[in-house]
Amino acid sequence: MKIEHFAIQVADPVAMAGWYVKHLGCSIARATGEPVHMHFIKDSSGTVMMELYRNPKVAVPDYAAMDPLLLHLAFLSDNPAADRDRLVAAGASVVEDLVTTAAGDQLIMLRDPWHVALQLVKRAKPMLATGK
Repeated sequence: MKIEHFAIQVADPVAMAGWYVKHLGCSIARATGEPVHMHFIKDSSGTVMMELYRNPKVAVPDYAAMDPLLLHLAFLSDNPAADRDRLVAAGASVVEDLVTTAAGDQLIMLRDPWHVALQLVKRAKPMLATGK
């Protein structure tokens, strides 16, 4: 089976979806209005989709208090340092700057403006069949 999407409860799905479209190359596959403002957004490959929503039945997690190792969204990047600078200028913040793993992967951990952890990844050896 193929994963269709994953979902995260966020404080402002409308603004967050817009930021991901503008700054991470995502596109909106479907959006709804009140009460949850559900936004399904696809990555630039069109093969990965996430749902951003705010359902009043449950609280929004305190992403700022969560260690990024508990939850993060990883985006492939050809140039993590340049993307870091671009995203910081757009409101993201650096959690852990550029590191290179023993496998040769380059990683940077950020938080988007809603404090959800974003990882920028440049793999030394690609792990997926499709790229960006």
